[in-house]
Amino acid sequence: MIPPPPTRRLGALEVSAVGLGCMGMTDFYGTAADPGVAVRTIHEAVGLGVTLLDTADVYGPHTGEELVGKAVVGIRERVVLATKFGLRRGPGNTWLGIDGSPAYARASCDASLRRLGVDHIDLYYLHRVDPSVPVEETVGALGELVAAGKIRHIGLSEASPATVRRAHATHPVTAVQSEYSLWSRDAEGCLLATLRELGIGFVAYSPLGRGFLTGTLTSADALGEGDYRRGSPRFQAENFVSNLDLIAPLRTLARAREVTPAQLALAWVLSRGEDVVPIPGTKRSRYLRENVAAASLALTEDELAAIGAVVSPSRTAGARYPAHRMGELDG
Repeated sequence: MIPPPPTRRLGALEVSAVGLGCMGMTDFYGTAADPGVAVRTIHEAVGLGVTLLDTADVYGPHTGEELVGKAVVGIRERVVLATKFGLRRGPGNTWLGIDGSPAYARASCDASLRRLGVDHIDLYYLHRVDPSVPVEETVGALGELVAAGKIRHIGLSEASPATVRRAHATHPVTAVQSEYSLWSRDAEGCLLATLRELGIGFVAYSPLGRGFLTGTLTSADALGEGDYRRGSPRFQAENFVSNLDLIAPLRTLARAREVTPAQLALAWVLSRGEDVVPIPGTKRSRYLRENVAAASLALTEDELAAIGAVVSPSRTAGARYPAHRMGELDG
């Protein structure tokens, strides 16, 4: 019996300590999950006590929100729905850039509400900060959506401390989402300190290093042709081999604790603060249950220090995004 995860606060919003990232159910990681299986996985997550479901309009595009919308029919009151706007994709999955304009924010919100089949979005993120639009204008429009009852809380994704301060001064920001894991710790220091000063929660996406930190990937050749990770620097041939050596000690620590490397990696992220909520993604029941169980894994300070030391960002081979995608990150 897996105990339900405890709850944590993202600003004024209460959510489960572990959320569910739904991106990979329809996009990016090779073959999309069977819709029926994906819906059952979401239902199982909610049954296990997971309340935070995370998606975005760009996943699919659009199919990610449609899937989550089908899954929450009948259980809407039990979940906190988070989605995002601002990244645009065109025909053939071409990237059309970032759009944080007020008009696009309003139109995107209405479209997401239709796809999700709900009357409000609990947490609505600007997916990437648009350098051509002052963040005050974007957040001002989001504030109008709050006043209209279409969204309940405002979030930012991959925003710098300075941008967070400007946004929060315009309208209260509830959460900031950024990549954070054993091998991606850019949020540590100034960003997390700023969020804690302002009372803003932190949502950690890719807390398992896009699957690498689970220890289940043994070769880059195992990634399908449509898998986004084939173009990710950390998954390139030489980097992949180096990173396998990097996580080998994590496997050793996991065996000694009779848990999985993924559970150690998640428990480490959870230990970073009561305002940190990881959203690991999965299509499969087995891994979902492992992830939820990680919230109950009690580790000593010595164990946490050892886990943090064996997978060091300074020894990780490759950047977390290709150069053109790194350029989209604020600050």
